[in-house]
Amino acid sequence: MPKVEYFFVNFGMLAGLQIQMQPKGQAPISCTDKGLDLDYRLPYSPPRKLATDEIPAIVEDFRIAAKAAVKAGFDGIEIHATHGYLIDQFMKDEVNDRTDEYGGSLENRCRFALEIVQAVSKEIGSGRVGIRISPFADYLECGDSNPEELGLYMAQALNEYGIAYCHVIEPRMKLGDRLFQAQESLVPMRKAFKGTFISAGGFAREDGNRAVEEGRADLVAYGRCFLANPDLPRRFELDAPLNKFDRVTFYSSDPVVGYTDYPFLEESGL
Repeated sequence: MPKVEYFFVNFGMLAGLQIQMQPKGQAPISCTDKGLDLDYRLPYSPPRKLATDEIPAIVEDFRIAAKAAVKAGFDGIEIHATHGYLIDQFMKDEVNDRTDEYGGSLENRCRFALEIVQAVSKEIGSGRVGIRISPFADYLECGDSNPEELGLYMAQALNEYGIAYCHVIEPRMKLGDRLFQAQESLVPMRKAFKGTFISAGGFAREDGNRAVEEGRADLVAYGRCFLANPDLPRRFELDAPLNKFDRVTFYSSDPVVGYTDYPFLEESGL
């Protein structure tokens, strides 16, 4: 089989970060004006609730960004709607307290996400579009009271647009070497979505293969392992040892350390 590589750029919009990171000291935008209750190491500024008539312009920003990404040479884009980012905030009822057509019911809370999917798909073609969602996550107080219903609704609604894939975070968490598995499952979403279904969430080689073999996913995404192993598919094929990732280097500003300095198998002498 010939080797085929596709390059998708992942983008979303953060909200609720430090106010000094915003242009001219503006408050970060959100679906709400509620701030975070938890005492984090960094000071988080209160967000500004988007007015209803401002939302179409945000959707337009995603469309323009997708057009620019394809023009720059990417094969497609992945809409980032997970872990407390702007789209995720709209979808989750523990954050979204709106009373307009973007709040309240499940359909209303998912409207923003689906409008973005529609706009981006129309601009670059649905076959170039994927979306990443995390209905079970409650990162940065961004949780939902019924994640199973939220996930199933999104899986069914996305079928209308014929996008390339739906990428979903497993309802579990990996801390260090320990994997905390929840009782919930992505199987109902997998059955509801008619396109390619990608699962992510602390997978190793064996359980990733098992997820595909059992039909729980078409593909499995690897993040930290792939970052530390630029030849991860080859290592999986040979069942070779993996480089251990260095968490200290995650999200650093150094363009090399922790990003492009991990050795290939040949360099490791294996």
